[in-house]
Amino acid sequence: KTAGISGEPNPLGGKRSNPYPTPPMKKSPAMQRFIDTSKKLNLHPYMMPSANLSENYTNPDGISRAACQYCGYCERFGCEYGAKADPVVTVIPVANKTGKFEIRTHSHVRRVLYTGNKATGVMYTDVTTGEEIEQPADIVVLTSYVFNNVRLLRMSDIGTPYDPKTGKGVIGKNYAYQVTKGSAQGFFEKDQFNNFAGAGALGVNIDDYNGDNFDHSDLKFIHGGSLSLSQSGQRPIQNNPAPSGTPTWGPEFKANTIKYANRILSVGGQGSSMSFRQHFLDLDTTYKDAYGDPLLRITFDFEDQDRELAKYLASKCKEIVTEMGADHVDSLKELGPYDISTYQSTHNTGGVIMGNAPDTSAVNNYSQMWDMDNLFVVGASSFPQNSGYNPTGTVGALAYRAAEGIITYRSKGGLLV
Repeated sequence: KTAGISGEPNPLGGKRSNPYPTPPMKKSPAMQRFIDTSKKLNLHPYMMPSANLSENYTNPDGISRAACQYCGYCERFGCEYGAKADPVVTVIPVANKTGKFEIRTHSHVRRVLYTGNKATGVMYTDVTTGEEIEQPADIVVLTSYVFNNVRLLRMSDIGTPYDPKTGKGVIGKNYAYQVTKGSAQGFFEKDQFNNFAGAGALGVNIDDYNGDNFDHSDLKFIHGGSLSLSQSGQRPIQNNPAPSGTPTWGPEFKANTIKYANRILSVGGQGSSMSFRQHFLDLDTTYKDAYGDPLLRITFDFEDQDRELAKYLASKCKEIVTEMGADHVDSLKELGPYDISTYQSTHNTGGVIMGNAPDTSAVNNYSQMWDMDNLFVVGASSFPQNSGYNPTGTVGALAYRAAEGIITYRSKGGLLV
């Protein structure tokens, strides 16, 4: 049974709220040029998948949402129209209606409590009062992102900590990031693009250099990455482009950043990140938080695999931007040591990895802890590697899988297979 006002059926479930679908959004001149150039180079571009609505929609749970208004303030912002598939406008209202759901804000969870091999609840601090509160639970689910999932397990002494010297242990193992350094920027003297207007996932993608889609026989890396040109809406202060060779201050800098504000196109590479024995997460031995608990420590750096991949993707990006007609092209030449001070992505993975045996993994394919069957750990922490895509879609699929496992566990108990 699907909810929704009358309209034609939607293959994703529910019904369209308008029987006359909105025409597809016209591609921007920048994206159209990227598409035409890619096809000319015998590549295979396609529009990026997006969780923004292109038309008004009522989902199977009865939640009606408005279509994207293409307001231009999307990528890093909440949506005032509710057009993004965000739990705030999709999942939480449905849960609230059951009368069995509660959100406790200002609650900092610090430990998972357990007796033997069974979780009994969590301990959290009310940050407004400093009070420590124990919350009993028959089933505990950690959904606190990669870093805090690992940190909570380590601080609670659940699971065997990973030891990079011996390769034994699983908690903190296989931390992987993302290689987003292979890009090229094209500066145009005559052409102008409306870079200030965009939507969060508006863009075109190419998978010809992703995974095993291309010949690696003469290359010094495995896997690959996706190339894309996206138009997510550049903010005035953040968007401060100037071609290489421009002074970093003064009249020439100001003139160039104004001139090229809407005369630059960037084709980026998003590369995979493979796991290495020496990359891991553990508890810091020196630094602590406000409650005296150790902070999480990340041990990671780019390897030769990452450097070779980044240079390769950058060369392909440069080829495309040049063919698009840029008058000046800047691109990555070498990938230096990892630097956390510049934003690259938030797509961290690993640390509580999924597998088929407790000696090599922390959770099974239902995100259920091998060592504690009523504890589920959900998120990209279960990834043993990171591919040339964002982990979001797979994280969503694994969340559904975990929910199925939790329901099954409630009725049957034990480890799920």
